[in-house]
Amino acid sequence: MMSSTRESGAAPYVTLSRVTKSFGASSPALDDVSGIIRGGEITGLIGPDGAGKTTLIRLMTGLLVPDEGSLSVLGFDSRSEAARIHDAIGYMPQRFGLYEDLSVQENLNLYADLRGLPLHERSGVFEELLRFTDLKNFTRRLAGKLSGGMKQKLGLACALLQKPRLLLLDEPGVGVDPISRRELWKMVENLTAEGVGVVWSTAYLDEAEACDRVLLLNQGKLLFSGPPSDLTERMGGRVFKVTGISGRRREFLAKVLDRPGVIDGVIQGDAVRLVMRSDAKGEPLLEGAGVEVAPTQPRFEDAFVDLLGGGPGGTSQLAEAVKALPAQDAAPVIEARGLTKRFGDFTAAQDITFSIPRGQIFGLLGPNGAGKSTTFKMLCGLLKPTAGQGRVAGFDLRRDTAEARNRLGYMAQKFSLYGDLTVGQNLEFFAGVYGLRGKGKSQRIALMNDIFDFGPHAKMSAKDLPLGLKQRLALACAVMHEPEVLFLDEPTSGVDPISRREFWTHINGLVEKGVTVLVTTHFMEEAEYCDRISLIYRGQSIALGSPDELKVRVASAENPDPTMEDAFIALVEQSQAEAVAA
Repeated sequence: MMSSTRESGAAPYVTLSRVTKSFGASSPALDDVSGIIRGGEITGLIGPDGAGKTTLIRLMTGLLVPDEGSLSVLGFDSRSEAARIHDAIGYMPQRFGLYEDLSVQENLNLYADLRGLPLHERSGVFEELLRFTDLKNFTRRLAGKLSGGMKQKLGLACALLQKPRLLLLDEPGVGVDPISRRELWKMVENLTAEGVGVVWSTAYLDEAEACDRVLLLNQGKLLFSGPPSDLTERMGGRVFKVTGISGRRREFLAKVLDRPGVIDGVIQGDAVRLVMRSDAKGEPLLEGAGVEVAPTQPRFEDAFVDLLGGGPGGTSQLAEAVKALPAQDAAPVIEARGLTKRFGDFTAAQDITFSIPRGQIFGLLGPNGAGKSTTFKMLCGLLKPTAGQGRVAGFDLRRDTAEARNRLGYMAQKFSLYGDLTVGQNLEFFAGVYGLRGKGKSQRIALMNDIFDFGPHAKMSAKDLPLGLKQRLALACAVMHEPEVLFLDEPTSGVDPISRREFWTHINGLVEKGVTVLVTTHFMEEAEYCDRISLIYRGQSIALGSPDELKVRVASAENPDPTMEDAFIALVEQSQAEAVAA
């Protein structure tokens, strides 16, 4: 867990006074927002998709101006002194504009030109930034060949070419593994120690929990402003850990989430974590021999979900509309035997072996560039293995690629639908691709529109949808043909916790109907939903087991109850140490 312990009381760097901004929609993107952002602190900007976070950051940059109210940055008025704001801040947008066909050094040179950095200062500034971001050994590498974490570090370096007084970071941790996120966080903490003010927009609520202050937005309105602990403390006595569950955790969670006193719940290894409504009386009443309910420490995420009205419940309309697959038999649904992939003299994945029975969730975890996406793509037929064998639903991926693909649904790491097609046109297209015709096709499209509430957005281009709706559309297209296997490659990257819960309600429901899931993720809370996990590092599987088994492996006297993120980092560090010793 990241930590932040700086003292409050620094000077205001940003002052918002009743700021409103609209883009012609029926409701404003920001509605009467007031607040202060201080120097020497990390201020977390959080909220669900479409809350107004990016709009607020762009207002702080001077790229947008408020329709109503006033906004000053470092003493400069955003309407009349935008150019002076540009010179004093660093800004890293959500989709940072690195030139992927330029090297690390060439990107730095280009942004130094754009920022007007004097030639005589550049060598010293470059040296400092390359050391700060640990990119000194990669100056000749093309930006497009960097891992996700290294790209974010390069983006941060470009934003810091002229040491800013205020640094604006729009979701810098999206698509970045836990190790790289901790490194980014440490870099930013070092900046605040020098008096730099930082605004860090995030969908990762462990990041928000570590901020000095947070601004929590929803539908353009500011719901909370202050230290995150002030919000978390409100949840005292309302959070419980349920252990001793007999049977399947997913089925248990789905049932208990539909109880009126429960507003949220997640799977946590072999246990289930529940959050109760404020008016619920005492501990949740749960039946079942051996079931134990114990209070547990609240997290900021609990308070976040509570403030937004709770999670989506436990019933998935999508799962209810799916026919149950035949009972589990002995044959695995997904199987990897010695899968290896080489690109020239570089081995991206080596001797990867595991099998997944029907109706389970299997997670591929690993740092950026570790080889998990390569393994994933071999198993869904997008990459041909150099050696080894992969089978899906009984079909050999070398010989029967087309047949295997007809049995699976696929959600890509990046939004892969057709951005220029509308929501309705994407549904029509993918229904046709999966061989649906006539009445059956019409019924499936109507079902997806009903389940995911696409009606109000049916004529919008897919590229213009908010991130949460893009994710819904991608899932709808992936399950259009009722596949027995789902491949999910970082399916909720950048998506807020409420949307993630909705997504996993559907996935858990489908798995209960016998669907088998292979998922990659950087959200360690999502990894807890997996029945088993393979941790990939440097192209090899360094650990295989259930979430609880992996956590037990790294438990110590100093940390007897590690989180999944603790286990991820400790196991990678153990593997690094073993490689050095060898």
